[in-house]
Amino acid sequence: MVKDAKYVISSPDVSQCPQSGLAEYAFIGRSNVGKSSLINMLCHNPKLAKTSQKPGKTLLINHFKIEFGPSSAEAAPPTSTEGRSGYLVDLPGYGYAQAGQKQREALKRMIERYCLLREQLVCLFVLIDCRHEAQKIDLEFIRWLGENGVPFAIVFTKGDKLGRVSLSDKVTKYKERLLEEWEELPPMFVTSSETGLGSEELTAYIENLNKSLTPTLP
Repeated sequence: MVKDAKYVISSPDVSQCPQSGLAEYAFIGRSNVGKSSLINMLCHNPKLAKTSQKPGKTLLINHFKIEFGPSSAEAAPPTSTEGRSGYLVDLPGYGYAQAGQKQREALKRMIERYCLLREQLVCLFVLIDCRHEAQKIDLEFIRWLGENGVPFAIVFTKGDKLGRVSLSDKVTKYKERLLEEWEELPPMFVTSSETGLGSEELTAYIENLNKSLTPTLP
């Protein structure tokens, strides 16, 4: 359903991000969790966002403008472009142990400023490697989002690395861990950038959010 996507800009601070007013859907998670690969999958372009096997590659706020095309359920394209454009945002990963203290603090400040100050942010997708148990650093970040009222969803990545039963068990245990602190769970998706698992569901969720926005967002 994403008919076009293009790289726009990389910014060292939220104050230098695009000022178009278009809605933004940002992706974040621990270093090397697969943010860039997921964006490439959603946009059907393996070369759109730069990927790397080396953690800590993304150090800036990267904006990619997307255009939605009509879904198979629509008889014809709508006459208005409202709700058809937006940005996917690739944020720096957190928890990169080999980064120096100064760099870690700078990245933390960059991420927090974006999450708290970016009025265009509609949803922050927190990426979790489905192979691992709930990690303290992820739980703390999710807790911080809740305390600060940042809208978010959880995306389990690398779903192809586990069998169906094991994958279901991991996701269930993660939900149980979150319910120890949360009364209600956020939206959750299971994906794989290798097989395309979850691509349609996640894209549809983003597009539906975009359609629901008021006309004040161009």
